[in-house]
Amino acid sequence: MMTRRDALALPLASLGALAIRPPFAIGLEDADPTKVFTDGKTPPDARLKAPKTLDDYFPFVVPKTKEAWEARRTQVREQVLVANGLWPMPEKTPLNPVIHGRINRGDHSIEKVSFASLPGHYVSGNLYRPVTLDASKPIKSPGVLFAHGHWVGGRFEDAGEKAAAASVKSGGESDMDRGRFFMQAIPVTLARLGFVVFQYDMVGYADSTAIPHREGFKDVQAELRLQSFMGLQTWNSVRALDFLSTLWDVDPKRLGMTGASGGGTQTFILAAIDDRLAAAFPAVMVSTAMQGGCVCENCSGLRVNTGNVEIAAMFAPKPLAMSAANDWTKDLMTKGYPELKELYSLYGAADKVAAKAWLEYGHQYNQHAREFMYSWFSKHLLGKDVAVKELTYKPVPPKELSVFDAEHPRPKDELNAPKLRAVMTKASDDALAQVFPKDAETLKEFRRVVGTALRAIVNDDLPKAIVLRQGPLESKADGLTIHRAVLGRTDEKDAVPSAGVIGPNWEGERLVVWLNPKGKSSLFENGKAIPAVKALIDAGYAVVAPDVLGVGELTPAKPFPVRTDFAGYTFGYNRSLLANRVHDVLTLIAFGKSILKAKTVHIVGWGELGPVAVLAKALAGDAVGKLAADLNQFRFETVKDTADPMMLPGAVKYGGLPAFLALCAPGEVLAHNHKGTATGKLAKAAYDAAGAPGKLTRSDDKLDDLKVVEWLTK
Repeated sequence: MMTRRDALALPLASLGALAIRPPFAIGLEDADPTKVFTDGKTPPDARLKAPKTLDDYFPFVVPKTKEAWEARRTQVREQVLVANGLWPMPEKTPLNPVIHGRINRGDHSIEKVSFASLPGHYVSGNLYRPVTLDASKPIKSPGVLFAHGHWVGGRFEDAGEKAAAASVKSGGESDMDRGRFFMQAIPVTLARLGFVVFQYDMVGYADSTAIPHREGFKDVQAELRLQSFMGLQTWNSVRALDFLSTLWDVDPKRLGMTGASGGGTQTFILAAIDDRLAAAFPAVMVSTAMQGGCVCENCSGLRVNTGNVEIAAMFAPKPLAMSAANDWTKDLMTKGYPELKELYSLYGAADKVAAKAWLEYGHQYNQHAREFMYSWFSKHLLGKDVAVKELTYKPVPPKELSVFDAEHPRPKDELNAPKLRAVMTKASDDALAQVFPKDAETLKEFRRVVGTALRAIVNDDLPKAIVLRQGPLESKADGLTIHRAVLGRTDEKDAVPSAGVIGPNWEGERLVVWLNPKGKSSLFENGKAIPAVKALIDAGYAVVAPDVLGVGELTPAKPFPVRTDFAGYTFGYNRSLLANRVHDVLTLIAFGKSILKAKTVHIVGWGELGPVAVLAKALAGDAVGKLAADLNQFRFETVKDTADPMMLPGAVKYGGLPAFLALCAPGEVLAHNHKGTATGKLAKAAYDAAGAPGKLTRSDDKLDDLKVVEWLTK
């Protein structure tokens, strides 16, 4: 009859087909009895290789059921909002729009617009309307946002005669006017069809000159607060939709958006986070290949374990169409579009998604793609299923479209990037203060806001299932049994070397996850279990220790590389080192609960892995019993380098270590060596609000290992 003390070996032995064979096996003579790999072998962990970049491959795997997709959609939506600095959504301050300078073009009119998306930050653009509409005939028309993308002139783009002639010769445009001023073709044609169109400036283009494009949001503090150029641009898109939807002549239930290149990025991002859009057409941007090369298309956390196709898919089942060209979108019809079609079929709406490719043309939004878009919007926003042909038009000289002039000068309170970021910081801090836990209800809201944010910035949660990549190996040391294995997730390419130690008193119920900067090798010294580990074993616990990323056998040949020009190019596609370490700890917790079937799992974190233990407990919730964490006198506010091992984009925005410790309430926690961490007030408030003030024990001093173990085992 199998006893409970055999539980550790049983699950491992049952996976004997995965057992490690030489050269991975080690002998008793080895100095480190926890070692898994020898002869220069390393764990098969993808994170030991070069990090993912915006030029990698980003396939979309469609969930098997609509219910599974809905759950995934919620997760990705929260990720997109958090990454853009829009979780929770900032306060929508008054726009105070200024509309002036109406230009009558016969069948449409053009007006000049500016409004404040934030106090001191202004969005500028042109408003195109059918001339048949006026205040005396309040007919509601569909509205369309148009984001111009990275053409040099933006809204003012003039491609020049040479480029225009080439476009006409290639068949991409019908005449020189469209070849030179194709940016005007879209709003003019849509207005002629009966749409109200707002064509607005991306930050740093045309009339938006207070903050140069690509500048002002690339330092460490911006990362810690998730203040990014992309986040600002996305917020401008949200406020542009606010402006458009409240116009007297616009039907707020029939809103669409289009844009090409960087404007295409803004289109599918807004479609993913704003339910007001009813139809969308991102041109030459939805792809499994290059994801967007500008800082205004990248921000930390945005595409970790996702990509543009999946983000675009979040619009389902609403009408979504895309165009592709001979650029990074050239494979859309075979990579991306079939998956979108499959997803829409889960809703019985396969006819609501469409795509076409014009591979004879390079990166563009030419007449063929535009006419595809006009027909799509006509069908889904006007109710007219007809093929629309673009007619000739007379372009307005770009300088005449400028919003600011002598009678309408630039706002005197317009802010540069540093001053605007100060405004953003205050607004964010004020919003966080609103959810400061005071009672059960405010604690619930605090958990919703900060807990969701933490899941997004770590990009992880407690996994439901884990796998053994390699193992188990069993050996003896100091009279104890050691099981060595390599753990990972079913949906990731991780491989975490781990060692479990059990003694004769273990009955299979109690487990301690041991986190040390030296990894699993810290369990033993000179072949003997260290006193603290021995004390845990004697108390009837098993001890499992991982080599988290960057530690022990999971140390890469080179330090984790972070791009110095803009960290979002790295953290937008990869977890930070700290987040990866939390990921590995969550893997160990799930191993203890799901495979070892331990009824009680405690965590103890030492040194720089103490804060990691706090984050893991905050995410794992009541799957963890007790947490004993050395806070290491650490504060996220002290991080000065994006390559710092403790870097976690967004940590400061969401309250830092004090907030993450507060998320552990009402779990039993020992936080020591906390001097200077500022964890006292918020953590105490959370435990008081949870009705568990006695569950939080704090000590300024760093406690002796045996004292920590005594607390864990009492």
